[in-house]
Amino acid sequence: MRESDRPDRLYDDPLARNFVAAARSGFLETEDGAQRWAQLEALADTFFEGRTVTVRLIDDQVTEAVAQGCRQVVVLGAGLDTRAFRLGLPADIRFFELDLPELFAFKEPVLAGAVPTCDRRVVAADLRGDWAEALRANDFQPDVPTHWVDEGVLGYLSRADALRLAERLTELSAPASRFDVLRFAVDENPAQYSELRRLVRAGHEGEDRLAGLGPDAEEWLADRGWHTTFRSWAELVAPLGRPVDNPGVGLIIAVRA
Repeated sequence: MRESDRPDRLYDDPLARNFVAAARSGFLETEDGAQRWAQLEALADTFFEGRTVTVRLIDDQVTEAVAQGCRQVVVLGAGLDTRAFRLGLPADIRFFELDLPELFAFKEPVLAGAVPTCDRRVVAADLRGDWAEALRANDFQPDVPTHWVDEGVLGYLSRADALRLAERLTELSAPASRFDVLRFAVDENPAQYSELRRLVRAGHEGEDRLAGLGPDAEEWLADRGWHTTFRSWAELVAPLGRPVDNPGVGLIIAVRA
């Protein structure tokens, strides 16, 4: 919503206003909702610049992968992703959004009346569980080149869960499939990261430390038949004209041999 209002916007997401309105309404129905909503807005504001650039970079990667022949797109931990509606993807592209049932319980009513340009499939499943079977049940084809999108969700899984997911994903990837993995190297000591971890891990305090694929992700992928290329954040962001400086952060682009 905030990005869409900028004259130099990196993307336009008209559905964002609907999500914000629905979420705010839900918060305000509770006794302390106004205070909690204000806290959430303040936290979101601290991540805005980096987050909005990430959205645009992932947009570009999806568009590029489709142009290179990937006919399926799978967004892991899709959240409120609206790319099936706003990127103008061809009608023959099968676009899978994978996330928890409670996420889609909120999302789908808000999207009522919106029409995707491609073949959008909602897959309600836990990435720590048997998500692959749920994907197959929604007509995913393992023999079709697929673009797998990680917009940071792997970083919220334990390393064991993230590696298990990547193993299964590899098994489902036809030659020429792509797997884009965000690589982070941030200082998690600032207050906003502590608050984000608290919100994300609510109810899961006893789980292993969140780690994603770990620092050797490129080597791990290469050992399993992926050709990897790393592009730094500075390289990716430079053409966009936004002052986002994240040393050590970037995108691992893996292509299945």
